[in-house]
Amino acid sequence: MPGWAIAILIVVAVFIVAMIALYIFGSKMQKKSEVSQAQMKEGAQTVSLLVIDKKRMKLKEAGLPQIVIDQTPKYLRRSKVPVIKAKIGPKIMTLICDEKIFDHIPVKKEVKAVMNGIYVMEVKGLRGSLETKPEKVSFFKKMKNKVAKKG
Repeated sequence: MPGWAIAILIVVAVFIVAMIALYIFGSKMQKKSEVSQAQMKEGAQTVSLLVIDKKRMKLKEAGLPQIVIDQTPKYLRRSKVPVIKAKIGPKIMTLICDEKIFDHIPVKKEVKAVMNGIYVMEVKGLRGSLETKPEKVSFFKKMKNKVAKKG
């Protein structure tokens, strides 16, 4: 058998082993995620809050309690997280939001939120629906869409 054929077989074998390992690792991580989501839903509370501001910022700059920063893994401390500044009753608090609903949260409106601790998992409109302003489309995106329609 030629040398290049053996090299290709070795590369294919390594690729197959890597794919199997990633599949097993991914399924374990998915199970852990499902368990943690179930635990979070168990302890969830519905609260009405007035959203003052929302933005994505680094965990250290967000103004969260020190215990939250200490419990976060070191490799995630520099990553940006969706943060909401909201008024809950007489208190103004900084909350972490789920990435899926961050874009749907209106600013300067009162909403009903399902949250566990300082983590907001779901948002519903308190008075009416959650209407968000349509995104502004940049000039280049408009041109790209026009070209795509013609082509």
